[in-house]
Amino acid sequence: MSFAFTVNGTPVEVEAAGSRRLLDVLREDLALTGTKEGCGEGECGACSVLLDGAVVDACLVPVSQAEGAAVQTVEGLAEEGRMNALQSAFLETGGAQCGICTPGMLMAGMAFLASGTEPTEDGIREAIAGNLCRCTGYTKIVEAIALAAERTR
Repeated sequence: MSFAFTVNGTPVEVEAAGSRRLLDVLREDLALTGTKEGCGEGECGACSVLLDGAVVDACLVPVSQAEGAAVQTVEGLAEEGRMNALQSAFLETGGAQCGICTPGMLMAGMAFLASGTEPTEDGIREAIAGNLCRCTGYTKIVEAIALAAERTR
């Protein structure tokens, strides 16, 4: 079957079984390898992308659910070839360590920033609760999202 949707602002059409994971289509068919596979079970958040603005685990989403939707991946965060405010804040605060969780954390952070929610520590921690990190202890990630919120107000 053929599925048409938008990825990072660019219309795409892929031939795939409807039950094929969005994660696999992004990585294998569209060569967008920034989205990582951690657990493959929707537990770690490494594969988080935005589907019509909502954070989803791409390992759990069949590509058929992306039909007509807008998908944003970590590759789509840069603005005119430059890191956006959240990416810069992750770099400045040391929010990225090994890199496995970073794409998913960035996507969860983007959804949080877009929500307009007050950037309290508790609010940020709740927003990234579906994303696991074994390296940072989350403090630097929370600091990065708070810094980006401050800069984008």
